[in-house]
Amino acid sequence: MNLSVSENEVTSEHRNAPPETRLYKKRWIIVFLFSSYSLCNSYQWIQYGIINNIFMRFYGVDSFTIDWMSMIYMLTYIPLIFPVSWLLDKKGLRVIALVAAALNCTGTWIKVASARPDLFPVTFLGQFTCSVAQVFILGMPSRIASVWFGSEEVSTLGIAIGFLVPPILVPNVDDLDELAAHIRVMFYITAGVATFLFVLVVFVFQERPEIPPTHAQAAARRISPESYSYTASILRLLRNKAFILLVITYGEYLTLFSTRHHWNPCEVNAGRIGLTIVIAGMVGSLICGIWLDRSKTYKQTTLAVYLMSLVGLVLYAFTLDLGHLWVVFITAGTLGFFMTGYLPLGFEFAVELTYPESEGTSSGLLNCSAQVFGIIFTICQGKIMDSFNTLAGNLFLCAFLLIGTIITGAYYSILVFLSIVHFECLASFLVMIMLLGKYCILKFM
Repeated sequence: MNLSVSENEVTSEHRNAPPETRLYKKRWIIVFLFSSYSLCNSYQWIQYGIINNIFMRFYGVDSFTIDWMSMIYMLTYIPLIFPVSWLLDKKGLRVIALVAAALNCTGTWIKVASARPDLFPVTFLGQFTCSVAQVFILGMPSRIASVWFGSEEVSTLGIAIGFLVPPILVPNVDDLDELAAHIRVMFYITAGVATFLFVLVVFVFQERPEIPPTHAQAAARRISPESYSYTASILRLLRNKAFILLVITYGEYLTLFSTRHHWNPCEVNAGRIGLTIVIAGMVGSLICGIWLDRSKTYKQTTLAVYLMSLVGLVLYAFTLDLGHLWVVFITAGTLGFFMTGYLPLGFEFAVELTYPESEGTSSGLLNCSAQVFGIIFTICQGKIMDSFNTLAGNLFLCAFLLIGTIITGAYYSILVFLSIVHFECLASFLVMIMLLGKYCILKFM
């Protein structure tokens, strides 16, 4: 009898004991591998735009066509983020990582075959393939963070390399045969790196550790996938007025990333200015993330960064054509510090506003907003710059950044107003933005 009681107590204690957790050293390999092919992909986003005058002359196309080599990254993200997020929920990290690395590798080899002046459609196909890979890549960070350990954001390093490397590998020479050789070398280097990373993903990338890293992840493993509705989660987020306001201001803000490649025609200086923006931004992102973790002042910090970015952009716009390069580097660094620093603020604020929804879903909607605004503003700014000058294009961005700053400052007042009016008014505003984006695409393609 006593033995039976003892066995029951042991069984009960075993059932009620917290699940075993463990942190594996392999998590660093997983993050490094993800970061590497994310870097390889984000580098390609900017590789055409940073030396657009060279590619315009080589392929015989206009500036707007080269702009589409970066805007295609935004356009493909908008329709594909939802099915890719669903696929991530259903099939897991390894499948998504394999598809992302395979698409990125395929796109780079297509570009290798396009290093001839008459093969622009081929190089565009390669860039389109890489842009599809980007959709799979951007959906992974939050899942890697929860499945393996804390989040690591390093894809901005790829953009930094995208600013620095193309002007070095592809100098602005007059002879088209020599230029083709330089472009081919750049494409071969990218393809070689992408192929090596694809092989590593095939043999090294693991779906998840055998033992979960946290109790929350252990509990998540016991939840049946059928009990979670991705569609219902999206609908709840779209009915969250506070989150929709953030989606609008975040999308407006992130257009700075999409349009910042319009600089002075000196390719090397343009690359160095871009590199300065990204490096300063990495520092700003780190500092803002640490400050937010300690202070939890989401709205106040977001407003401060938004306002300082507006000031930085105004200074940058008015000093760009003064002829003093050191001034441009200082203003560009100031702009980059606050501009990239907003990234962790936006995601953290979204998690705060939408808990307990999946942060992967909320970050997907934020990124989708950034792509929509990015396409609209890139097209509009390009047309303004062609019709007027660079200053007018940058002031166009300043105007909308000012609107975003006002919305952020009056955030809670606007929420009170929206609690009075019908929610359909806000939804209609978003639909109008989508239609404007569609009009811009059809009008200027």
